[in-house]
Amino acid sequence: MEPRGLAQPIDLEIMKNLRLHLVTWNVGTASPPPDVTSLLQLSSQGPSMDMYVIGLQEVNSKIINFLSDLAFDDPWSIFFMTVFSPLGYIKLSSVRMQGLLLLVFVKHAHIPFIRDIHTHYTRTGLYGYWGNKGGVTIRMSLYGHMICFMNCHLPAHIENAEQRLDDFEKILEMQQFEDENVPNILDHDILFWFGDLNFRIADYGIHFVRESISNSRYNLLWEKDQLNMAKKKEAFLQEFIEGPLQFKPTYKFDLHSDVYDTSGKKRKPAWTDRILWRVKNLSQHPSEDGDLSEGEQTISVTLNNYISHMSYGISDHKPVTGTFGLQVAFRHVNDYVTYAWVKDDEISSSEDVTQVYISADEIPHAGGEFLLCYYSHNMQSIAGMSQPFQIQPSRRSEEKELAQENINGIEKLHSPEPYNEF
Repeated sequence: MEPRGLAQPIDLEIMKNLRLHLVTWNVGTASPPPDVTSLLQLSSQGPSMDMYVIGLQEVNSKIINFLSDLAFDDPWSIFFMTVFSPLGYIKLSSVRMQGLLLLVFVKHAHIPFIRDIHTHYTRTGLYGYWGNKGGVTIRMSLYGHMICFMNCHLPAHIENAEQRLDDFEKILEMQQFEDENVPNILDHDILFWFGDLNFRIADYGIHFVRESISNSRYNLLWEKDQLNMAKKKEAFLQEFIEGPLQFKPTYKFDLHSDVYDTSGKKRKPAWTDRILWRVKNLSQHPSEDGDLSEGEQTISVTLNNYISHMSYGISDHKPVTGTFGLQVAFRHVNDYVTYAWVKDDEISSSEDVTQVYISADEIPHAGGEFLLCYYSHNMQSIAGMSQPFQIQPSRRSEEKELAQENINGIEKLHSPEPYNEF
């Protein structure tokens, strides 16, 4: 049963500050680890995240696993839902293409302001016939702004830099949406691009690369990073922004260790796992602290943290996270509303009437004008809404009587689906 919401009109000039935590991880067909507290920064003393976006690559996609996952949620989705559910988050959307998995979790309070959710995928493996490589996306309208998240797994090996660029350009061209205002992936206000992009460190030998890493002189390697080099030449990459690579290359490690590849192949370390973003029509580059705000702009991105997590050893890649601040101005009349989620004490319903009893303890003591809303998780939108009603500030005993009187008068909320599916 989804929580119901009390909605209260607020100042139309308000800006919304959101915290986003984005994860990319090539999990190498492994099962989830026992704990992801540090990966998700759940023990942080600062404000909690408003949204988590998790992009995984090489999720186990053997036939028996893949067929099972078509009928049921895959183990990684179940794992993250188990982690987030007690913390007040719900899975907003997900998309799976063989080993590629993209999940979006948000706080309940933001659900009414998220609309137009669509998913897409593009295969690039075996000339577009196989989904072991490619990209999956989730797009949405967030407080009236179009946001898109794209998780990619591009071709491997150092000699395939041009193929990686060709595949990414193909993904950008193929990702079309049935929206005349935002038909293409590059039309979104913000596009986050991340995943196992597989770009390597060119020219330098393995000994120089490892010595530079051992001495934490990562800057010596940046100019030969294939993605950095491509951004200087390719016009379609130049609007994508990335934070500084101030962490060790995240590939390739021996399992369950922080030791680079000791196998016979001795793969050269590389920053294969990356997070970039693009703000539409923003020509300037970020400042040193990653702040992209500009004048009267109605949306801005601030990169707060861009790190790897060396303690996770279930695969030969280390996960990478980016923590962002999003500042958005409300754009739509329906967005000038805040929601306080409340717990239902008792619900009774008949064929076309649903009556909800809400504890007076859940009613804001300050009073004001409110709406009672029913939110459908299946439809991912508001399915019914009451007429506005007033709650006056009063003592707790008087509040209970007044709240009960107002709420008992709200009986009919029509919905296109049965309420027991909420």
